[in-house]
Amino acid sequence: MSLRRQLTLSLVIILVLFAVNVGTHFWGSYARNESMLAYRNSVSAAQLSTEVEQLLEDQRQQILILAALRDTTEERLGDAELQRAEDALVVINQKIQKLGKLSRGVTGLNYDLLWQSSSNLLKRWLKFYRSYNDPTFQMNMNDPLPFLQASQRLSELEQRQEFIAAQRSDIIDRTIDLTDRITVIGFFSSIFLTATLGYFLLSYTNTSLKRLKKGTERFGSGDLNYRIDNIDDTGELGDLADAFNDMSDKLRNAIYDVRKARDSADEANAAKSMFLANVSHELRTPLNAIIGYSELLHDEMDDKSEINRPQFQQDLGTIIHSGRQLLSLIDDILDLSKIETGKMSLHCETFNPTVIIKQACDVLAPLLRSNHNELRISGLEELPALYNDAAKFRQIFTNLLSNANKFTQDGHISVSAQEVPERPGWITFTVEDTGIGITSDQMSYVFDAFVQAESSTSANYGGTGLGLAISRDFCMLMGGSITVESEIGVGSSFTVLIPTDPELTHAAA
Repeated sequence: MSLRRQLTLSLVIILVLFAVNVGTHFWGSYARNESMLAYRNSVSAAQLSTEVEQLLEDQRQQILILAALRDTTEERLGDAELQRAEDALVVINQKIQKLGKLSRGVTGLNYDLLWQSSSNLLKRWLKFYRSYNDPTFQMNMNDPLPFLQASQRLSELEQRQEFIAAQRSDIIDRTIDLTDRITVIGFFSSIFLTATLGYFLLSYTNTSLKRLKKGTERFGSGDLNYRIDNIDDTGELGDLADAFNDMSDKLRNAIYDVRKARDSADEANAAKSMFLANVSHELRTPLNAIIGYSELLHDEMDDKSEINRPQFQQDLGTIIHSGRQLLSLIDDILDLSKIETGKMSLHCETFNPTVIIKQACDVLAPLLRSNHNELRISGLEELPALYNDAAKFRQIFTNLLSNANKFTQDGHISVSAQEVPERPGWITFTVEDTGIGITSDQMSYVFDAFVQAESSTSANYGGTGLGLAISRDFCMLMGGSITVESEIGVGSSFTVLIPTDPELTHAAA
């Protein structure tokens, strides 16, 4: 169970106990008040019963005296005396009615009997007073039966009320005792439960925090493979442990990425160092040729003998070829620099791709012959015109053809093209050779700048490793792509996918 749930459960239990104590207190107060009210009513009813009994007794004595005087004398009652007698009867009747308000529930039956008998008695007495001055009126007022019935009913009601008062007193005592017991039990239960829950929470939290502390110490010491997985919590502490584990994973991945980046930087630095070594060789070779043949021509000009014009022209051709080779290398480096800085842009124009590719093949014809390679062209006759950068298109195929010729001896190089049926407005160009081929591992970085398939490639075949990198960047700049398939000892196939209009690329995006 999570820490939050444990705390919530503990709080709920404590609140329930508190509510039980408060409820018990209010229930006890209510019960005591009700019992006290009933007790007070019973006591008041008993007192009122005694008072009514005394009034009835006094009124009976007065009526007996008046009945005796009426029989022995002819004295009449005055209006004032008659009014006082009727008022006394009204007072008795009101007190009996008040007694009825205090005699509800269990004493209701006793009161009903009292009311019936007392009403008959009071009506008898009222009739006596009102007919007292009538000589023809005759009523036996010495008959004790009506009075005794009323007195008997009043006595029964009084006894019943005294019994109920005693019961109410006993209920009050028991209620007070019960509420006190419940309060004490609830109080000590709350203390015990709170202490128990506090102990378990502290123990559980302390154990979990120690495990978290141990995990952070292990992480801090560099043991990022350690996992905090022994916390039995699905809530906050479990989430905290998961967060620490996740942090450890991220730190480990970050360290791995940093090491990988460092290794990549070291490889890039080594590649650039190799590139500098290669490019220095590539620069020195044409420069040495230019300087050497220039010095040779300079010496021949100082010689008074006749100039060998064919030899002179051949030496100048070597100088020109070396200068162009040097210019091509510098152009490659500058192009790559422009691409990396984002300053390379497209200069779109409409051109015929067939013408451009054939021109590139014609320029490389001497190199093909020197390596005894055969050039095969197919599928270029019915290609649509392209609206793109013609110069970069020419450079791509110059690099691909030059690269294919460099690694192929006594073989053939094929150039083909076709429209893509499932993608209107796109054309694929393929340059295949039967050269030395590339391994699958080497294909993953063959388009990287300053990198060649093997470190010995530059020594055996020459070059700086920039041609394919520039071709890939030109293809991407023109809205297309380039891929390679190869097999060692069989040859390589480079496929260029180019849109007829760069806007097709933006629309597709």
